[in-house]
Amino acid sequence: MKKINFSAGPAILPASVITQAAAAVENLDGSGLSVLEISHRSDAFDAVLQEAEALIRELMNVGDEYGVLFLSGGASTQFFYTAMNLLNPEETAGFLDTGAWSAKAIKETKLFGKVDIIASSEAANYNYIPRDYSVPEGLKYVHLTSNNTIFGTQFRDFPETDAPLVADMSSDIFSRRIPLEKFGIIYAGAQKNLGPAGVTLVIVRKDLLGTVQRPLPSMLDYRVQIKGGSTFNTPPVYPIYVMMLTLRWIKEQGGLEAMEKHNERKAKLLYDEIDRNPRFEGTVANEYSRSLMNVTFTCTDDADTDAFLAAAEAAGCDGITGHRSVGGFRASIYNSMPYEGVETLVNVMKNFK
Repeated sequence: MKKINFSAGPAILPASVITQAAAAVENLDGSGLSVLEISHRSDAFDAVLQEAEALIRELMNVGDEYGVLFLSGGASTQFFYTAMNLLNPEETAGFLDTGAWSAKAIKETKLFGKVDIIASSEAANYNYIPRDYSVPEGLKYVHLTSNNTIFGTQFRDFPETDAPLVADMSSDIFSRRIPLEKFGIIYAGAQKNLGPAGVTLVIVRKDLLGTVQRPLPSMLDYRVQIKGGSTFNTPPVYPIYVMMLTLRWIKEQGGLEAMEKHNERKAKLLYDEIDRNPRFEGTVANEYSRSLMNVTFTCTDDADTDAFLAAAEAAGCDGITGHRSVGGFRASIYNSMPYEGVETLVNVMKNFK
């Protein structure tokens, strides 16, 4: 039986994408070569890069003022990459501290400049998204993590500020429409909504670059990567290929508007059951903060935890164990999770005795 992958990442992929990606490992588009062995300088891979970038620009309405990059190192590399490229030592970056990943980004940013933590939910173990705060003037940029996989929280809207936003969107990019004009840099590890682990998407506003006084290593300079078309060195060819297939799939589903409706419908089904069923309770403090991507909950009686996990696994639900810092359960319902997959989990909850 094919399991239903509720893992937080690497995460579920569309079945059609897995089929196409598997075929390309054997033979890429009739070329006689595996996608694993084609040159990153070949016409075949250049076509993949060009289509992937074109789909990103089309789906998110990304204009020429932004560069689109396919890099390595995950979001964790972008924690310092962004600060190194944008922040001088005497300048300040504002941060909205909403979880483990934003805390790590804060630590890395302090290596290159000053940090002002505008708001934080750390005191409540990050179980909500702060709302009552004001953004001070004079910041170089404001950083946020749009969705927090561990804690099941998500920004439903974004702060008003004259400074550009820098966002880690690893776990909710392409899941909904966003006001791109607010953002200076968006970065995202692919392994939630875009493909397998190994490639990081970066969308960067070009006019923000070239303002730091420090010399930058070539590999860590966005300008060099933009000029090199993401091929300054050998890029992660196969993950980029699978990302391209996934972007095709998103477009075929109807784009970001369709993804947003799909994700809202799935999340409502699961949250409604958590709110209705006395055997379960959510771990997020308020409805405004609830993530559409990672639904976190516990059994109201801790003694039920192991039995419910066993019941869910028997129904084919894999990867629902919560993060150790929160406990309980976490159902990750990214773009590729079908509605029927969430129905299966909800039925286990309804029938749990």
